Amino acid sequence: MKESCKDELLHGARVQSALENMPAEEEVEEMAARFKSISEPSRLKILLALRGGELCVEHITQAVGGNQSAVSHQLKTLRDNRIIKCRRDGKKILYALADSHVMAIIELCKEHLSCE
Repeated sequence: MKESCKDELLHGARVQSALENMPAEEEVEEMAARFKSISEPSRLKILLALRGGELCVEHITQAVGGNQSAVSHQLKTLRDNRIIKCRRDGKKILYALADSHVMAIIELCKEHLSCE
């Protein structure tokens, strides 16, 4: 069999596999929205601050710099994308990572920075 025919068969099989394993369009859009929400530097800093455990908005503001209004706005975006969760503790609202998956992605990205 000619080399070009082998390539056609191989590539055709790879394309078919890619099509079969492609998530639904809605899932791709939701994944993209979540990546977008964690890619903004101030939101990423908030997530890095929360990796040690839950914090109130005042402490998050101290940890990441900036002002409370801006941090609150970023927290809302992260909450809306279900990346963080919050709970009330008396008069304070405490924020925490919704699950460990996001931090695993961030740590993997950080690890990737040292790759050549």
